[in-house]
Amino acid sequence: MSELSVRELPLFPLPEVVLFPQEYLPLHIFETRYRVMLQSVLKSDSRFGVVRWDPIAKKMADVGCCAEIIKHQTSQDGRSNIVTIGQQRFRILEIISETPFINALVSWVDDEQILDQTKLLELKDSVTIALKDVVSLTSKLTESEKALPDSLPDIPRELSFWIAAHLGGPVASEQQNLLELTNTFHRLEREYELLDHTRRQLAARTALKDTFSNADQANN
Repeated sequence: MSELSVRELPLFPLPEVVLFPQEYLPLHIFETRYRVMLQSVLKSDSRFGVVRWDPIAKKMADVGCCAEIIKHQTSQDGRSNIVTIGQQRFRILEIISETPFINALVSWVDDEQILDQTKLLELKDSVTIALKDVVSLTSKLTESEKALPDSLPDIPRELSFWIAAHLGGPVASEQQNLLELTNTFHRLEREYELLDHTRRQLAARTALKDTFSNADQANN
């Protein structure tokens, strides 16, 4: 990585939001301090850190994801709509200042090198199959067309981030754990557990639905 491993970064804490690399995040900027932050980052490299804010514990996570602004539009009243894309993950080392916005010293986080690539690719394939099964069973259960994007990542690390970003339900805590993992294999392993559990639940519900449907047809 050509960038310095440690740098200052403005932070944007968001309740129950976990950003992952290469994922898009649109934001509406209206608070005064974040308007100031936006103007500041647009004058530099258009980057700031998105960090999950836990409303129950009332604190920021230690690990977040750098967001790069790729589109922005500011209205006459000073409010802005921006579109960002996730870049590198980072760990907060020190809060430098909190006014007018939070500025921190951070270090970049990356995954460890996996030596057994064969085992990693086998796990990636198992996770992909489980993901496809979940989508297929969901379509059948809800009687609606659901499909995975054609651009679904094939590289294990990128696939693990994509799956983590698209977990359904109130899963910010689980997403934060996945963001903080620095081992692609372990991240995919955990995602396989989640997907396989969902797959089994959906299969049982689908079988039950089919049983009731067949019983209704037999009675008519």
